[in-house]
Amino acid sequence: MATYDRDRHPQQVQVHTVHDQRIDRFGDRSHYQNQQGPSKSKVLAVMALLPVGGALLGLAGITLVGTMIGLAVATPLFVIFSPILVPAVLMIGLAVAGFLTSGTFGLTGLSSLSYLVNSLRQITGTVPEQVDSAKRRLQDLVEYTGQKTKDVGQTIQDKAHDIGPEGAVHAGSAVGGAKEGRGTKA
Repeated sequence: MATYDRDRHPQQVQVHTVHDQRIDRFGDRSHYQNQQGPSKSKVLAVMALLPVGGALLGLAGITLVGTMIGLAVATPLFVIFSPILVPAVLMIGLAVAGFLTSGTFGLTGLSSLSYLVNSLRQITGTVPEQVDSAKRRLQDLVEYTGQKTKDVGQTIQDKAHDIGPEGAVHAGSAVGGAKEGRGTKA
């Protein structure tokens, strides 16, 4: 009953353009939206830098040609004087390497000494405090040991006083009591 008739109801297709707005590595949005061309400032920059770049390129070419001519002239001289030049170049190279090495060793030594001096300065700031603390602890230990020694000595003296000269205990506090007939000193 319901047949679809394509001829009667034509479909309209709408195309939506999607602008690709990517962010490049410099944080600028890409110029896909704006296809109008370069800005005036970019055109002026290119116009100003074009003669400078051309002049520098020309100077590079002239320098290359001069170097090639100089090398062509000097090559026979290098070949003739090579028995003298090669040892001279080696000697100069080794001398430069020696100076650079000695300078490097000198800087390394100075930096090591500087580090050592700074470390000693930091340590000497805390050493007197550590020495004073150690002295106080040692004095406390000596006082404690002296007091303990006095206590132990007093205890020994008290026990020796309780025990008579012949091993008898005074005042009947020991087993067996004192023997009669012998004189005990009090």
